[in-house]
Amino acid sequence: MRTGTIPRLLGTAAALAALLTTALAAPAVAERSTTPGRAPAEAAAPADFTHPGVLVSRPQLDFVRGRVQAGAQPWKSAYDQMMGSKYASLTRTAKPRAVVECGSYSNPNNGCTDEREDAIAAYTLSLAWYITQDARYAQKAIQIMDAWSAVIKDHTNSNAPLQTGWAGSSWPRAAEIIKYTYSSWPGSGRFGTMLRNVYLPEVAGGSHSNGNWELSMTEAAIGIAVFLEDRAAYDKAVGKFRGRVPAYIYVTADGSLPRVAPGSGLDTRAKVINYWQGQSTFMDGLSQETCRDLTHTGYGLSAISHIAETSRMQGQDLYPEIADRLRHAMGLHAKHQLGTPVPSSLCGGSLKDSLGPVTEVGFNALANRLGYAMTNTQTLTERQRPAGSNNLFVAWETLTHANNPA
Repeated sequence: MRTGTIPRLLGTAAALAALLTTALAAPAVAERSTTPGRAPAEAAAPADFTHPGVLVSRPQLDFVRGRVQAGAQPWKSAYDQMMGSKYASLTRTAKPRAVVECGSYSNPNNGCTDEREDAIAAYTLSLAWYITQDARYAQKAIQIMDAWSAVIKDHTNSNAPLQTGWAGSSWPRAAEIIKYTYSSWPGSGRFGTMLRNVYLPEVAGGSHSNGNWELSMTEAAIGIAVFLEDRAAYDKAVGKFRGRVPAYIYVTADGSLPRVAPGSGLDTRAKVINYWQGQSTFMDGLSQETCRDLTHTGYGLSAISHIAETSRMQGQDLYPEIADRLRHAMGLHAKHQLGTPVPSSLCGGSLKDSLGPVTEVGFNALANRLGYAMTNTQTLTERQRPAGSNNLFVAWETLTHANNPA
């Protein structure tokens, strides 16, 4: 890193200060690309973990149960949607595999859909258990989780990290609810071993692919860390989050170029622009994948909100750190999905696809809890209710998070 010329008359402390000041001010891409993206090293894990505490907490579940029992909207319609889905079936048969092989866009698809959907089913059934207190749903969730923990050994092929991130995001949500609200789960230890040995090693190291990969992997890592009560794994996941979010969502305070994630190797302007899908004009809320399509962008924004939601339950609220980026990103993409014309300076004047059912968690946190005005995001969120599942790692978030004060 260039530091400039330090006058010899400066004392040691002053010299260090001058070094730091010059380094922070230097405009070179290589310097901007590494220093601002470095994740803080301070510990984040709680001394005592809160359970259930992955995406949904007991107070949140109690709120939802009360709203559903009262027949209140939008929770009752969201509950009916969930219970009418294939994921809530009490006759579901799990389809575990020793090796799940997933290529690009799940081609080949050897167990990829089965794994993701069984994980979503386990989470769905755990929610159904808590709301109804009907033990059959808890027992079916246990049956599915036990079936997989008895069999799976590995994920292979090019999409293995992302596949592990998606399934590994849903499994701990289900496991947390069942372990800490149901009377008995003898196989919970084996399930934890599965998460530690099969899932965590695949996701903990992160990824330098498109940002939604690392964000989904980090969501899985932090959820697994909570279930395992693994403070080191939790701290590592939070470090990944702090390095990736500023590299995924641009705000004007970043300067002329977006930040980059630590270790990315994006050390020139050309490399950064290429990574941002060729976009060279940057605006508040732009995502690294906006010009790819809104669906993949939605994956990233969803994972960001999920990680922040889990951290809040564990006593260290990450929302304030990323609130400005997340609210701008949700607002920008919601605005154009709602029909505002796309300027030529944004992705050549055209955006593809839609965000999907991903705005409830972030909107509830930022607008309802933190008080940000988010008109476009609110309109889109309410228009999409009840938000269902994307069949990957998002499920039933109108039910769990719409206007949830807990």
